[in-house]
Amino acid sequence: MGARRTMARLNVNPTRMELKKLKARLTTAVRGHKLLKDKSDEMVRRFTVLLREDKRLRDEVEDDLAAALKQFALAGALTPPYVQAAAFCMPATAVRADCGTESIMGIDAPKITLNESASSALPYAFSEITSEADGSVRMVAALLPKLLRLAEVEKAVRLLSYEIERNKRRVNALEYVMIPQLEETIKYIRNKLDENERAAIVRLMKVDSLQ
Repeated sequence: MGARRTMARLNVNPTRMELKKLKARLTTAVRGHKLLKDKSDEMVRRFTVLLREDKRLRDEVEDDLAAALKQFALAGALTPPYVQAAAFCMPATAVRADCGTESIMGIDAPKITLNESASSALPYAFSEITSEADGSVRMVAALLPKLLRLAEVEKAVRLLSYEIERNKRRVNALEYVMIPQLEETIKYIRNKLDENERAAIVRLMKVDSLQ
């Protein structure tokens, strides 16, 4: 895990029983650190994949929206404003978005299912409006699924970034605080037990020499 600065040891009694407990805690901490580190690496990988999808979707939505607005502008130049307002006042389709969640690395990310009662008919007579307006309406309608997917991905990216940061704090707490403290305390207890053992041997040798 690299070089660490010396940590203050835990305040425990230097006994063999305490040494055994601390060794078990250290084993658990090391195992937990590895699991959290592996999880962190996988979350970063998933985060990178989602970030790329987010950029792709955003670029597509921006390009499609710019094209649709261009079509609307062209239609507006060919059609009086009051005709456009009357033609577009009624929606062509009814849309329902069912909101749920999906698990991404244990995180509940939003999942939106689009239920659309599609209709091929446009909400106006063809004699009232130009073909440019027809194209712009269809282009805007096609944007809705992409917009919803973009919203899902951006929310997932935000949630995953929070979880990556929180998991990183846990990894650092284990790597730079708990594990060094346990190792330092174990070392202290071993030294203390060795010292006590040597002192006991010296006492026995003195007793033997007096007999």
